[in-house]
Amino acid sequence: MERQRLDKWLWHARVVRTRTDAAKLVAGGRVRLNGERQRAPGHGLKSGDVLTVALDARVRVLRVKAFCERRGDAQSAQTLYDELHGDPE
Repeated sequence: MERQRLDKWLWHARVVRTRTDAAKLVAGGRVRLNGERQRAPGHGLKSGDVLTVALDARVRVLRVKAFCERRGDAQSAQTLYDELHGDPE
């Protein structure tokens, strides 16, 4: 798999509890993809993309590493991304 829907990936990566929550997060303008605000939950992600997600309590910056077909446990979800902390690379 080379690409995946933004809302589906956020759900698989366990950034949110449900896919509906993921779609609302994107549609609400709280997700940036490579620095550009996204409002389409079906927008395609590819490996290497950087997501900035504004959650209630914090902002997470994630680099997409992989995709999966089904939502797994928390440990497998962490293999889908690298957490970035805003440090210069």
